[in-house]
Amino acid sequence: MNRLPAIIRVFPRVGIETYRRSALGMRRARPLETVVPSIASASIRLYSSGHEDESFEAFTDRFVKYFENAEDLFDLQRGLNNCFAYDLVPAVPIIEAALNAARRMDDYSTAVRILEGLKQKVENQQQYNLYLEELKPLKDELGILTPEEMST
Repeated sequence: MNRLPAIIRVFPRVGIETYRRSALGMRRARPLETVVPSIASASIRLYSSGHEDESFEAFTDRFVKYFENAEDLFDLQRGLNNCFAYDLVPAVPIIEAALNAARRMDDYSTAVRILEGLKQKVENQQQYNLYLEELKPLKDELGILTPEEMST
């Protein structure tokens, strides 16, 4: 017969919008500072504060040690994701350590992906060629080809 909820039939002065707002838990929002002033200032998080004063040399040493101690493919790929996430091109020792780790884990595809990631990180083809020149002895030793060398 009557499809309105029982609360509206009993209290007709309460409009349907008021009922919906209270049923959904929607209340007029007050600024956070007026509710609890200390929470607003205490809830600020500084996510990048862990390595903010790290020099490039310290960065390089940290990732070289990480790749030298990587125990499985998950560790290697996790380190690569972290290393390539920074807004800089990794130094040659980092790439060498990552390629050695990929070879140690017998994962050729990850070694090729390292070179692909390096190509994406550098600014131009000339820088990529300089990296490849530096890495040539290691690439030859490990038998790693670049994607360009594979396609020809």
